[in-house]
Amino acid sequence: MTRYEQQRQLLKSNFHEFKAIKTDKIKGLEQPPIVKPFDAGSRIIDLPKVSRDPVSQNSIYDCIAQRRSTRFYSADALSLEELSYLLWATQGITGMSKNGLTLRTVPCSGATHTFETYLLIMRVEGIPQGIYRYLPVEHKLLFMFKLDQLEQKIDAITLDQPFVPNFAKKASVLFAWSTTPYRSEWKYDISAHKKILIDVGHVCQNLYLASESIGAGACAIGIYDQKLIDEVLGLDGDEEFVIYLGAVGKKRE
Repeated sequence: MTRYEQQRQLLKSNFHEFKAIKTDKIKGLEQPPIVKPFDAGSRIIDLPKVSRDPVSQNSIYDCIAQRRSTRFYSADALSLEELSYLLWATQGITGMSKNGLTLRTVPCSGATHTFETYLLIMRVEGIPQGIYRYLPVEHKLLFMFKLDQLEQKIDAITLDQPFVPNFAKKASVLFAWSTTPYRSEWKYDISAHKKILIDVGHVCQNLYLASESIGAGACAIGIYDQKLIDEVLGLDGDEEFVIYLGAVGKKRE
């Protein structure tokens, strides 16, 4: 049991210990950027304006009741309108706070929003296969690069899935959420890491429900090759690293 003790402490509230700490915010250190910057010369893809149009299941009750982890997908591609909707549902910005923090479609501790959304796109109408990043402020896609043998690389990243091996490469899109922990550490210090884990759960649950609402299926993936996915996306693995994956595709009849 002793090997579990350290990890279990992460799950507990450390409120009293945290209250005794002078955080970087209290010290007056500069707040980290609220989103990851990008080069002005990047290839940017416009996303359709988010609307109710892709939604075929309007009942939130039914979406919750019918939600299942979906590992079998049809060969149908997602439309760009559907992808736009899923990105908005998981990290879309719906307003700004008085102090310049983003208010989004998902709850987040102190509006710190440590996540970036990377997409390994296999089948989306009008979008070539490749690696992309979502720009939430602009609600646009940033093309990063084409990855040769993308499906084989996804196999290597997602390792041995216990229920349906190799299912992730058959999805239309693999969402890869990274975290930049200091966005939360700046404000919450040693309490940041539990909050980050809670917050990423909100993001993935929105992916499940939004996917259900458009007749698609999602499956969260917590078993993956950390080093490989970070290397593929060009992340340093320390200041920014992948924390969660989610596969999405049209359901197979």
